[in-house]
Amino acid sequence: MLNTLEVVTTVVVGLMVGVEFSVVFIMNRILDALPEDSGQLGHAHGGRMLGALMPFWYIGSLVLSTIWAVAGWHHHGAGLVVTAAGLLILSVVMSILLLVPINNRNKTWTPENRPADWKEQLHRWNRYHYIRLAVIVAAFTLLVVALA
Repeated sequence: MLNTLEVVTTVVVGLMVGVEFSVVFIMNRILDALPEDSGQLGHAHGGRMLGALMPFWYIGSLVLSTIWAVAGWHHHGAGLVVTAAGLLILSVVMSILLLVPINNRNKTWTPENRPADWKEQLHRWNRYHYIRLAVIVAAFTLLVVALA
């Protein structure tokens, strides 16, 4: 049963990393290449779509990692899993405090109502997202190593 939990947790976190990686290195580049300021509308739509899904994915990944840490406490790699869970906690806190407030504003912007500093706010969101991506990649890496 523990083996199944380990694999499921690693796959769920790995898929989350893949989605966030694609946001940074694929979607943002596509949206930023759109003419004029239409990319902001794409960011807003993506924020609405992923903003509805990702909280469950982040919390679910954290819950699975925590269960693995508790269930496998006396097994090899438990310290790595605990550290990974700690990094996932950090990613959730970063999301709530740094990324979600910007995303919530961006989701409502239209060409008529967006603020003058909307580009700066999107750049700030991207910087925070790079850091969060590094955090969840580190968590994923620790989970993979713990499997060995």
